[in-house]
Amino acid sequence: MEYRRLGSSGLKVPALSFGAGTFGGKGPLFSAWGNSDAAEARRLIDISLEAGVNLFDTADVYSDGASESVLGAAIKGRRDAVLLSTKMALPMGDGPNDAGTSRTRLVKGVDDALKRLGTDYIDLLQLHAFDAGTPVEEVLSTLDSLVAAGKLRYVGASNFAGWQLMKSLAVSEKHGLVRHVAHQVYYSLVGRDYEWELMPLGADQGVGALVWSPLGWGRLTGKIRRGKPWPEGSRLHDTAAFGPPVDDEKLYDVVDVLDQLAEETGKTIPQIAINWLLQRPTVSSVIIGARNEEQLRQNLGAVGWSLSADQIARLDAASRTTPAYPYFPYYRQEGFARINPPIV
Repeated sequence: MEYRRLGSSGLKVPALSFGAGTFGGKGPLFSAWGNSDAAEARRLIDISLEAGVNLFDTADVYSDGASESVLGAAIKGRRDAVLLSTKMALPMGDGPNDAGTSRTRLVKGVDDALKRLGTDYIDLLQLHAFDAGTPVEEVLSTLDSLVAAGKLRYVGASNFAGWQLMKSLAVSEKHGLVRHVAHQVYYSLVGRDYEWELMPLGADQGVGALVWSPLGWGRLTGKIRRGKPWPEGSRLHDTAAFGPPVDDEKLYDVVDVLDQLAEETGKTIPQIAINWLLQRPTVSSVIIGARNEEQLRQNLGAVGWSLSADQIARLDAASRTTPAYPYFPYYRQEGFARINPPIV
């Protein structure tokens, strides 16, 4: 397993990490993802650790805390062997302080997460969404105090807009507070919006990307085909409305190229889609999920080899979309390219 620095921090994380959204299985969305109990989760973690995957990502809102509880039970007795990442901000109840990232919410939320995870510290806490109702100074000073107290090691964001992340980084610099070193983002061959602004920001500011849904919300498994209905048993029947929209024709164009590359490389479509992401700028780790051992082992096969430059170029061409203003001049006008060279 390759290990990469998380943004500009000193923490090294595996190129692949494990997403525990399949643990617990409560509610319409998460039950469709998976419902691994502690015993099954322990087996999946065993396989991950054998492969060098030691970063496990979850969130308080996943199955209403059950994902954290199952993950905590599954790592019991080997806390020092793993890195734990969790997220908070989304609603965990109907009370006025049960959502967001106020000081009250963060302090209580961290303590609750520590209990569910069965640990006294979290390696990486990410804000699951930007809280427009709480001053950024309050958010970051609270995170800073939680780091000082030893409850958190590093902090990051998730699903932030560019201005939201940059404002947070500016406040950190101005007041000498802990700064975001990671941004957990949606990024895939059928969802490249991350490249327009967030990728250049991450490269400039040293914020590493932790990629969620690398298979385009389940569309890049090889089972979704042009002219055919979604296969019976696909979780897209239950979860498509929760995820980012995807242009079907663009999806089919990408799958056509993935089919060609699968024939050339002997790799599966998911492995190729993940490998493409691993070669993109600013990506620190790609979060893979698995409902069972077979899916996990297949996804682990995305590392240890690389697509060729020609194969990457073909995937780039099939998946590229025209960015919205003001980003499109960067790609389309020579003068802009001269003063904004490509990110590498």
